[in-house]
Amino acid sequence: MTADVYTGKHRREGALGAQGAPGTPGTGIPAQGKPPWSKAGRLLAAQIVVIAKEPYPGRVKTRLTPPFTPVEAAELAAASLSDTLAAVAATTVARRVVALDGSPGRWLPQGFDVIGQRGAGLDERIAWALADARVTLPLPVVLIGMDTPQVTPGLLAAAAEPLVSRSADATFGMAEDGGFWLLGLREVDPGLILGVPMSQPDTGPKQLARLEQAGLRVTMLPQLTDVDTVREAEIVAAVTPGSRFAACMARMREPADQAIAAAQ
Repeated sequence: MTADVYTGKHRREGALGAQGAPGTPGTGIPAQGKPPWSKAGRLLAAQIVVIAKEPYPGRVKTRLTPPFTPVEAAELAAASLSDTLAAVAATTVARRVVALDGSPGRWLPQGFDVIGQRGAGLDERIAWALADARVTLPLPVVLIGMDTPQVTPGLLAAAAEPLVSRSADATFGMAEDGGFWLLGLREVDPGLILGVPMSQPDTGPKQLARLEQAGLRVTMLPQLTDVDTVREAEIVAAVTPGSRFAACMARMREPADQAIAAAQ
């Protein structure tokens, strides 16, 4: 690796602000200039893992059908995944990984390592994706899913930096539906995740409690809406104009809008 690796030595102390905007007190981002980890050629000594399913019809985003067909739901999943991977690709970290259920496709950009998922339930797949990434590269790991296409490089860097600087042992982002969209760990212990009931209205609070009960110092990230339902898809599309996901939603909605207009 020829680039310098930022290890947190020049971090400004404080907790992450609500939006992580430049100049927000406690973000480590000065009002003028760029944060230390964003300087050209300087990488955060961390890795980001995207846990994802191959966007194959009938296997992804099944709660979007109806009103969308399985093919349309898969197209929305592919758009969400593409936006997510683009944000990860633009984040200045040492390594980018996709923990994949399925086979890579044209949606996978260059610069990502691919590892297979293992385990039965989602708790196992998350735990082993974190562990497998950490064992092959001993750096802090930030894990996200494929269903928050509104995620930005700034949010991802803000999740990794406290782990690199050792000001936090974990970083965590709650989801609007009660789950979580991000989990970062400085040291990976599968026991921190295994057994946490997933896909429940209180999954996020229970996972956070597990981290805190282990005595970890946790830095919280902003709450995001992940895409599982049509309502959530519409919310996310509205806040991401210009994204692949928003464009895909508009294309899917066009026939329905035309039908409503014709009936009026």
